[in-house]
Amino acid sequence: MRALVVDHSEAGPVRFADVDEPKPSAGEALVEIRHIGLNLGELKYAEQWPAGAVHSHDAAGVVVRAAADGSGPPEGTRVALGMAPYAWAERVAVSPEWLGTVPEGVESADAAALGVAGVTALRVLRRSSVLARHVLITGAGGGVGHFAVQLAALAGARVTALVGSPDRAAGLRELGAGRVMSDLADIEDQFDFVLDTVGGPRLAQVWGLLAEGGAIHLVGLASGQDTTFPQGSLFGFGEPRTINTYGDMSPTSKDMTDLLGLMAAGRLSARIGLRGDWKAVDDAIGALFARKVHGKIVLDVT
Repeated sequence: MRALVVDHSEAGPVRFADVDEPKPSAGEALVEIRHIGLNLGELKYAEQWPAGAVHSHDAAGVVVRAAADGSGPPEGTRVALGMAPYAWAERVAVSPEWLGTVPEGVESADAAALGVAGVTALRVLRRSSVLARHVLITGAGGGVGHFAVQLAALAGARVTALVGSPDRAAGLRELGAGRVMSDLADIEDQFDFVLDTVGGPRLAQVWGLLAEGGAIHLVGLASGQDTTFPQGSLFGFGEPRTINTYGDMSPTSKDMTDLLGLMAAGRLSARIGLRGDWKAVDDAIGALFARKVHGKIVLDVT
């Protein structure tokens, strides 16, 4: 069967290859993949995966053989894979703990866009109550940002969306942002909670806007730059301010089920900025790296 595997050469980060058919264990379902979802991090840092390994995590498809031990969804069920290993292949053997059942009314392509971005946004925002709190989402024009804006607004937050340039602001107010900004110099408020996907110099600026007792949660490093804090900026009186890292790779089935339920209820949407055939994966990756896509990229497995 065909799959996208990790390529450490200059032609990478992935290439098509013929690989062996998966052999599910008793606790794994066999899923025929129909769509894959791309994320910046797993492609930008593909050298962290073994060369030749089937790559990536997010996809959607149909169960063609249920797990032999009776766990998980039955044959014929539409499913979405979130953070699952080896997802970018025509067929995947996967434990049900990484699967969410796609409900009626939700397109499989939209479900494929959830995975890493949706689960990350959900898990970080669940760590603290944001009800009636002032929340800042940086990198709001990206995949995690689009979901975080919606989920924070659903949770009752006053949401400010920060984007890298004005052209990446499109649609964020409709998703729940009360304010969309591209320049921190225009912001005078203080924030109770920050979900940061960017890092770099902007993180140090955001720290200066954090209220007493506030928290920054780091979920990405889209800037690719170091962060240097001005002398004395990490000292202060009053309630402690915190910076928290994120790296939760635990099974995602429950989170995917929650997110898909919100989609089915019309309360969460996947902003797909590019949809195409997986044969054009190189062009899609180029557009992702060049920041030309607003929202998620989903490719159809044909």
